[in-house]
Amino acid sequence: MSLVQNAVLADVPPVGCYVFFDLTSREAAQVRQSLARLAALPELAGGQQLLVGVGSELVQVLGAQVPGLHNFETITGAGVSVPGTPSALLCWLRGHDRGDLVHLTRRLQQALAPALRMTQMVEAFRHGRGPNGHGRDLTGYEDGTENPQDDAALDAAVLQVAGPGLAGSSFMAVQQWLHDFDAFETMTEQARDQMMGRRRSDNEELEDAPDSAHVKRAAQESFEPEAFVLRRSMPWAAGAQSGLMFVAFGKSFDAFEAILRRMVGLDDGLVDALFGISRPISSAYFWCPPMLGGRLDMRQLGLSLKESSDALA
Repeated sequence: MSLVQNAVLADVPPVGCYVFFDLTSREAAQVRQSLARLAALPELAGGQQLLVGVGSELVQVLGAQVPGLHNFETITGAGVSVPGTPSALLCWLRGHDRGDLVHLTRRLQQALAPALRMTQMVEAFRHGRGPNGHGRDLTGYEDGTENPQDDAALDAAVLQVAGPGLAGSSFMAVQQWLHDFDAFETMTEQARDQMMGRRRSDNEELEDAPDSAHVKRAAQESFEPEAFVLRRSMPWAAGAQSGLMFVAFGKSFDAFEAILRRMVGLDDGLVDALFGISRPISSAYFWCPPMLGGRLDMRQLGLSLKESSDALA
């Protein structure tokens, strides 16, 4: 049985929901009880309906350590800024029916109360299919084209050579990008393709794309060492606003941070052209614990499997 939460390696679902929680209590015993109830939820057993990511603050409250986990700090580049918005816990709900996710959100709130409360919920969805089978961003461009596959995906996204409670875990970067469709719609099709570095029509990379094109700024193989992450992003919409929930899994945050530094121009002063039509309004880091026996393994946080079993009883 895999130690990895299945949602890390699985394709994005037709509908999703990102539910963020903050601490209302800093009493470790109360937090442990809430997490034990979360770990016992049957929706975690198959790993397809729910992914759990733990933030740095929650780890600290429990008096535990997860090597490599830290908060996302606001980063300012050449005229652009990426805000850090830490959160104690993230639950990524996944499914085919929005109503099912509504009920699952209620069960999560009940399980985590009173130590944690929901502070934000972002509804997301898959938008079509691109030429390579990945979902599209709302701009129409395929997302995740350069994702590593099979063993390479596992190597990029998951801690494998680690001790019990760490092996099978993953680090997760989550950003909510807000698109400016008024600006996007004023661009010609050629200008849009030059901005992305790919043709929207067939997803082919442009040989003559400018150095500011997103594909060139974020080319994972162009870094030293190579900066491969596993993207699992989904479009989102709320009222008149919409964009992309960018999600990247890694065996550390190093690859993601290298890419982001280049995108904001900290390496060479050249900002990713994508910032002309979109900007991140939130950014947070999480650690996704491994699985053991079909349940969330939180031994690294000091919670035994017996505690989740007791919570289930």
